[in-house]
Amino acid sequence: MSETKRPGLWPVMLTPFTDGGEVDYASLERLIDWYEKGGATGLFADCQSSEIFFLSLKERAEIASFVAGHAHVPVIASGHVSESFSDQLEELKLIASSGVGALILITNRLVGAGRQNESIMPRVREIAREIPDIPLGFYECPYPFKRLITLEELERCRDMGRFRFMKDTCCDIDTITRRLNVLKGSEFGLYNANTTTLLESVKRGAAGFSGVMLSFHPALYKRMFELMDTEGAKAEELQSFLTMFSEIERQYYPVNAKYFLKGEGVLASAYTRTKPAEGLTPTFMEEVRQLKLAQDALLAAY
Repeated sequence: MSETKRPGLWPVMLTPFTDGGEVDYASLERLIDWYEKGGATGLFADCQSSEIFFLSLKERAEIASFVAGHAHVPVIASGHVSESFSDQLEELKLIASSGVGALILITNRLVGAGRQNESIMPRVREIAREIPDIPLGFYECPYPFKRLITLEELERCRDMGRFRFMKDTCCDIDTITRRLNVLKGSEFGLYNANTTTLLESVKRGAAGFSGVMLSFHPALYKRMFELMDTEGAKAEELQSFLTMFSEIERQYYPVNAKYFLKGEGVLASAYTRTKPAEGLTPTFMEEVRQLKLAQDALLAAY
């Protein structure tokens, strides 16, 4: 999923719900449009931000199909959450048939908790055999535990020729650089999930950004990338604001992101299945209000 021009923006999509807890497809359609107008070059459906561990397989497949059918940009999806590998294969086969452009493998699903030192390659190869003809990718999902891909695994997957996308969550520029050296010259694009290291990683060859904050202000990330080549100092200045803004993801996400998007008229409800909506305190709401003021000021200034 490498980009041909500017670095790409791949939001990790939220799943809108009604106040009663059902998937809200009218809001999902508006959300797709909002991401695209904000500068998204692709959409990552059925990820942790989508609350996949709290969605049924039927819901995951329907969401992937809906996004693929309504988006005007490429769509990728994950969605395998089971402990049993045989169950994961069935989940992945269904998601692969939904019309998405690439199937993203969650690294912590490929090895069990407490077995992080085991290689993921046997299961990667089996998935590739069982599900041919669709590009693959990786997502270093931090829940229920983070399993980072090794350089040896990355090299072997590069050589398979099937891999196009990696959502990197290591948050370490030295590790990212070593990974980029492995991927150099291939179609296997690394997308950083961390704002702090984002600009430097792109300068070193990262394909773009795939992070939580694209559900708050994708247009600011788009603007930062536009400034990179012509006004580098301004791009770095803007990144410093974005890094500070990104701390809000530690403050009751994804409820706060849904609360923000409800205020923008995109979502009908801030309901999530992962956390009770009433946990969004008045202070958290005020943080969202102040973030909105700050990001609007930056959009005007830059």
